[in-house]
Amino acid sequence: MLSVSKIAAALRVSERSVERWRRQWRERGKAGVLSKGSPGRPRLSEAQIARLERELECGPLLHGWADQRWTLARIKTLIGRLFHVSYTVEGTWQLLKRHGWSWQQPARRAIERDDQAVEVWKKEAWPPVRAPRRRATAGSSSRTKPVSR
Repeated sequence: MLSVSKIAAALRVSERSVERWRRQWRERGKAGVLSKGSPGRPRLSEAQIARLERELECGPLLHGWADQRWTLARIKTLIGRLFHVSYTVEGTWQLLKRHGWSWQQPARRAIERDDQAVEVWKKEAWPPVRAPRRRATAGSSSRTKPVSR
């Protein structure tokens, strides 16, 4: 029989895990070491998915948001409010994909869009935000050299 340390090293787990698995094997056989699945993955029933889809079709305004835009963060919040189940944003996206929802973007620009204001913003506000943080030339790590100031 292999030692606990050799098994742990081969499986890249702790020795304590190996000891626990051995004890479960002795006490309950194969049933004791079968995987119980992912412990933290909440799932919605088909009835809950159907209700979520109905609520999403009603739109974000009905659920208290200021505009008609569903975001993953908003859908995550809605799931929590409706079903008291917590998903991550990534988990929310996976849930929606599994049930046939897809990422969407508007087919046309908003009527309210002001193209002139967008151009002014791009020329005046964006460059300082986008400005590179590092110098184009090599600097120095010394505080006594003028290059580092």
